[in-house]
Amino acid sequence: MVARPSASVTPRPAAPLGPPIRPAVTGLVESRPAQASGFGTGSQAVRVDMVRKLQAQGISHTGVLMAMQTVERHRFVDSALANQAYEDTSLPIGLGQTISKPNVVARMLELMCQGRTEKLGRVLEIGTGCGYQAVVLSHLSQEVYSIERLRGLHEKARENVRTLRVANLHLIFGDGMLGFPKGAPYAAIIAAAGGEAIPQAWIDQLAVGGRLVAPAVTVRGHQHLVVIDKTARGVERSELEAVHFVPLKSGIA
Repeated sequence: MVARPSASVTPRPAAPLGPPIRPAVTGLVESRPAQASGFGTGSQAVRVDMVRKLQAQGISHTGVLMAMQTVERHRFVDSALANQAYEDTSLPIGLGQTISKPNVVARMLELMCQGRTEKLGRVLEIGTGCGYQAVVLSHLSQEVYSIERLRGLHEKARENVRTLRVANLHLIFGDGMLGFPKGAPYAAIIAAAGGEAIPQAWIDQLAVGGRLVAPAVTVRGHQHLVVIDKTARGVERSELEAVHFVPLKSGIA
């Protein structure tokens, strides 16, 4: 079940990130025609179709595809939008925030897991939102800390996740720009909001050998996906494709 971390959380060394990934994608459920009646028995087929589209768009990491196929995205959006839940589009979740489109979620998770087959150790997510990506992360990690600055969304995520009984997921209400030092160091950090720069607190809380994936404004003046690898020699930064995320803000509300 979802637990709120207390002051007793003790930092532990981050788990090893694992060996190189296998190139073949296996274990996915065969596609069946989606039922038009909604998201009861037909939801599995709809998720399979979504995953096949992700594969066609270039997503190939087995663990990511399996997690995306497993988690029911329609549970995390308003019922009026449930019929759009498996389309490759972002959707409003309230308070001016959105749930990222499946391709963006899968792309960032694949970058985070690149070169690993085993589950990551502890992962920090900045921006819980409705809780969807946090639950997907729970299938890829030994432990997930997800922090949200908007109380309304934090409570919505807790409600969305409560019945799923995700034992390795901890939802935190707080300022994501500060990270969550009680759980550090992290094998990976992923952010669902983009600022002018990557906060130094996140880099400080990243384990040596860990990876950070986040949107940020680059020298080109637009948001791009940024990957930061923390090595024994220092920090290595890569800037990838342009993206559009909600702005990263400090404080709680």
